[in-house]
Amino acid sequence: MAGQNVPYETYTYDYYEDIKYTPAAYIPDGALTGAKIGCGDFLSPQDLNTDEEGNVYIADTGNSRVVMLDSSMNLVKIIDSFDNNGTEDHFSSPQGVYKSSNGNIYIADSGRNRVVELDEDGKLVQIIENPQSDVLAEGYVFTPLKVAVDYADRVYVIAQNQFEGIMAFDEAGDFIGFTGTINVQISPWEIFWRRFSTREQRARQQLFIPTEFTGMEIDEDGFVYATNIDSEGEQSVRRLNPSGEDVIQKATTLSGDLTWRLSGTYSGASRIVDVVVRNQGIYSILDSSRGRIFTYDHEGNLLYIFGGLGSQEGTFTIPVAIDTIGERVLVLDSSKNLIDMFAPTRYGSLINQAVGLRYDGDEVQAVECWKEVLKLDSNFELAYTGIGKSYLAAGDNKEAMRCFKIGNNKQYYSIAWKRYRNEILKDNLNYILTVVIILAVLLVVWKKGLKKTVLKRRRERRLSHV
Repeated sequence: MAGQNVPYETYTYDYYEDIKYTPAAYIPDGALTGAKIGCGDFLSPQDLNTDEEGNVYIADTGNSRVVMLDSSMNLVKIIDSFDNNGTEDHFSSPQGVYKSSNGNIYIADSGRNRVVELDEDGKLVQIIENPQSDVLAEGYVFTPLKVAVDYADRVYVIAQNQFEGIMAFDEAGDFIGFTGTINVQISPWEIFWRRFSTREQRARQQLFIPTEFTGMEIDEDGFVYATNIDSEGEQSVRRLNPSGEDVIQKATTLSGDLTWRLSGTYSGASRIVDVVVRNQGIYSILDSSRGRIFTYDHEGNLLYIFGGLGSQEGTFTIPVAIDTIGERVLVLDSSKNLIDMFAPTRYGSLINQAVGLRYDGDEVQAVECWKEVLKLDSNFELAYTGIGKSYLAAGDNKEAMRCFKIGNNKQYYSIAWKRYRNEILKDNLNYILTVVIILAVLLVVWKKGLKKTVLKRRRERRLSHV
């Protein structure tokens, strides 16, 4: 283990998908239980969400309530009921909660098959339930698990046993369709064997249905980041535009750990259950099967990995949700019934700063941060790429090539090489033209001399036969 003394391994993957151990980007920074907060023990909580002010909302599922904390983790209020047309209404096993930009709180009240929208004072705004549409099966039972809301007050819901995609509702609560449907493709080999299988064998084989979504969050531009189960370990997070198309950038595999494919140490792909969108294009995903947090930049480059399963503080048993307050990361554990908090180290902060500066277009300051990162971890390939991009922007193509080569970035190395080649040609154009002209003249002289020689020999041969 590299870096600080933490209860988990800290590492990343290089270009060749080999493990490279790194300093810790994040370290444990305390744990919060319901008892410590003063609201009584949590019971199987399933979701947490933070707002722009840093307030925290916890879906305390087993206790059928939502707990609100301020940014200092002090108890603000407990929401376990609301006035519904003069009648006190209660929640039943809420599994999702979301604070929207309009200030309202949306609660996926799973046990009562509805989404409840409350204003900041806890007054009922509307209830979304029993959606009606020709695309929904007859007798469909609406059981919301997660909820999110965009800037236009469109409500997105991940519902139980709903594989067609994320359900979308307009601001009035009317169902308007699905978004982000992921169709699972059957391979030619599987089609071949299914064709020759008996009816009983086909019944026992895996059903090829669209993939299940597990968590989501909406960025400031209204794009929906959604996680999904991917048994192949290729892509477990998507960025959906308003048309439901995935527009996420993929510089690497966006599905958590590669270890299970490389060494067989672990069985199966990571099970990604939630995502948090952070500042300046950075986002993190949560792996419940190994208790790890994977963080990427807006281009899909893996930045760092931390976390793990265990009984120590800073490790998890069943992590179910992730969010942030500033640079601090919060993870909800439904088995330990607590929130684990993590703070960035200097190494983690420098990476975040460098990525953020480049995202904002400040290449000069980004380079300084990347250089500091390399002092702590000389094998960090992305730092070399970041420095190389700065040299490229400044026109120092030769130095950019050197950095991209160390960083194993073939795409940008090719760009730098082409620019360097053109630069060499431009700088030496006069010499090149002079050499070409001289060679052309020599070629003409040589051809004339060769012609004379040939004619002379022909005359000599004719004379010798006379």
